[in-house]
Amino acid sequence: MKKTVLGELEELVLLVVAASTEDVYGVPVMEELQRQTGRSFTISAVHTTLYRLEEKGFLASSVGGATTERGGRRKRLFALTAAGGRALQEVQQMRQQLWQAIPEEKLQLLGIR
Repeated sequence: MKKTVLGELEELVLLVVAASTEDVYGVPVMEELQRQTGRSFTISAVHTTLYRLEEKGFLASSVGGATTERGGRRKRLFALTAAGGRALQEVQQMRQQLWQAIPEEKLQLLGIR
C-alpha cells in the first residue's frame, strides 16, 4: 500500500479538523492553528490547504446556511473522512517509528529525556 505523504500544514489542518467536535470552516481552523502553534497563518493558505485535502479525499465539505454577519454568504464546512483518519494514523505511526529508532543515549545526550 502506498504511504501517505502530508506536508506540515496539511497535517496540522487535518489534526485541527479531526479535533473539532463539529464541521468547521476556514477561520476557526486558522485561529486554532495559530493558538496551538504560536505561528501566523493567512486565511488563503488555510483555504488552499483545506481544498487540497478535500481533493485528496481526506476531507469532505458541505455548504452551511447563510449568516447575517457574513453578509448573507454561506460557509463551506469541512469534516474529516475515513481516508483522512487513516492518513493521520499512518503519519502518527511513522513518527512513532522514527522516534523509537533514536537510541536512548542520544536522546539523553540531547536533553530530550
